[in-house]
Amino acid sequence: MWRSLAFGAMGGILGGMLFSGFGHAGGMGGFGGSGIGFIEILLIGGVLYFIYRYFVRRKQEESPAGAYYRTGSASSTERQTSYTPTSQDQSYAGNDVPAGIDHIRQLDPAFNENRFTDLCMDSFFRIQGAWINRDMSSVRGILTDEMFGIMRGDTEKLKAEKKINKLDNIAVRSVEIAEVWQEGGIDFITVRFLANLLDYTVSESGELLSGSKTEPVKFEEYWTFTRPVGNNPWQLSAINQAD
Repeated sequence: MWRSLAFGAMGGILGGMLFSGFGHAGGMGGFGGSGIGFIEILLIGGVLYFIYRYFVRRKQEESPAGAYYRTGSASSTERQTSYTPTSQDQSYAGNDVPAGIDHIRQLDPAFNENRFTDLCMDSFFRIQGAWINRDMSSVRGILTDEMFGIMRGDTEKLKAEKKINKLDNIAVRSVEIAEVWQEGGIDFITVRFLANLLDYTVSESGELLSGSKTEPVKFEEYWTFTRPVGNNPWQLSAINQAD
């Protein structure tokens, strides 16, 4: 916007000065003359340029830096939303779950939706337990390398700050497959978890730092599991909180 205004103003003013100078001083006005000469035009043009650069600089300073999303198990003042690998940043709106499952069964005829959601539920509680204990090594095998690295970094940060993020009284209300797709020889299934739980953070001495020990919060997240196509083990690759 400021670029357009600056160039528009510069063009209008310079044009007016040129015509004014030509009309009143034969095109050769200047200091001491009746018109505005070339030197004055350069000076005013320079002033307009610095005004333009000032607003460009302000816009750059006000632009927010790219957000860093940390993995979390529930909404909390201690955590932002969650981590998602860049390879899955695209939208899969209108995804046909039955058709996606049919594609998976082409290379894994034994795939069963109920067994898969049971597996997701088991992974869900195992990962929550590892998070509370601030030690992700026990669930290393069910996390992708990238996901494990980020979650381990977060738990190490909690340790360094002498904090423990507690997730108590988890009551899962529903587990359902939300999206299914294949990409580059990889299966992806996103599962929607809906639950209630107590989410709070305490110090290692037990002092409450944030959250509530008595007021449950609604838990709605989308966990994406992945594997090479075929009858291979599933690993958690992404956690996204609901909008």
